[in-house]
Amino acid sequence: MAGKFAKTLGWAGFVIGCALMKTILQQSRYWDLHEKVVLITGGSRGLGLVLAREFAAHGARVAICAHDEEDLGRMRDEFAARRDHFFCAQCDVSDRAQVRSLLASVENALGAVDVLVNNAGTILVGPLEHMTVGDFEEVMSVNFWGAVHTTMGVLPGMKQRHKGRIVNITSIGGKVAFPHLLPYTASKFALVGFSEGLGTELAKDGIWVTTVVPNLMRTGSPRNADFKGAHKKEYAWFTITDSLPGVSVRAEHASRQIIRACQNGCRGSGSTCAATAHGAA
Repeated sequence: MAGKFAKTLGWAGFVIGCALMKTILQQSRYWDLHEKVVLITGGSRGLGLVLAREFAAHGARVAICAHDEEDLGRMRDEFAARRDHFFCAQCDVSDRAQVRSLLASVENALGAVDVLVNNAGTILVGPLEHMTVGDFEEVMSVNFWGAVHTTMGVLPGMKQRHKGRIVNITSIGGKVAFPHLLPYTASKFALVGFSEGLGTELAKDGIWVTTVVPNLMRTGSPRNADFKGAHKKEYAWFTITDSLPGVSVRAEHASRQIIRACQNGCRGSGSTCAATAHGAA
């Protein structure tokens, strides 16, 4: 009886010890975002805009890039009061030369990038018979290669400082293949693989990678998507799924979960952290 009791106590001690080590590890990873330099690609609308506001509320120095100059003008007006704590520039992330120029400008204006959020993306909706090889190349160039360009650009500095955070906004479309979204789905599957492998490779360098795999979000994305085939029908079904409360989530809720995961150094999909990016889904 005494031996059984001692064994039970031993297991209890082991469980408590593991929980304590987990808590210590999470606390050691935690980042206060105050004065951290955060670069958000595709940060002028949708989830990117909400993330920019949320990071700014945490006291971060926020830099965004976007493809549309009109959207950037609105961002400059909204963040004008932040002065030297905000920077925005036009950039096509599929163009490696433009990304290099962007990173140099951000560092000159705000300092070296501490947190990179790869959020820029494009959506092409339509049946496969209306898609071309060029369509696949175009979507991949933004959704996958755009993230690769920015990531490889910030990594040398992060490795030198032995710290950094990279947040990759993927999609449930990177885990489940949906019809009429094949170029988008292929690009997001690629980004999930890149992000999860990146997290494994960079842990030794003190750089934590969060893979965000959200469900559909109510961000107004149908207005910014491209459609092929029966345009009205494609737009109708995509708009419905994007806006249903039971299917999609609010971008504000998702952004809070994403930032919490970033602060805690959570890996995201498959993570055991209390506030995972996957919880944003």
